[in-house]
Amino acid sequence: MKNYELTVLIHPDLEANLEQALEKIRGIITEAGGEITKEDVWGKKKLEYSIRHENFAVYVYFDVALPATAPLRISNVFNITDEVLRYLLVKTDERARAALESAKAEKAASEA
Repeated sequence: MKNYELTVLIHPDLEANLEQALEKIRGIITEAGGEITKEDVWGKKKLEYSIRHENFAVYVYFDVALPATAPLRISNVFNITDEVLRYLLVKTDERARAALESAKAEKAASEA
């Protein structure tokens, strides 16, 4: 399984009942055989341009581990899901992530 970063823009009207939309997204990921390793709700933010006549969206970030066939299956389902305005699924650059973690550790050690 490979690691991916998934950012999902959820319809702003669902902000009050966000957990139901998140359960649907989690279900789509797990049904495709994926595992969610990290989830972070960034909140409601203004969009640079309107998407489906909406000027705001709720941003949610996921770190996921997916088998080879899962990205296509997830993309196909997200394209027809009403709750999802837009999404971005990219493969994680492990070397860049490791370098960032080591830089954070060095900074924390130098501050202590």
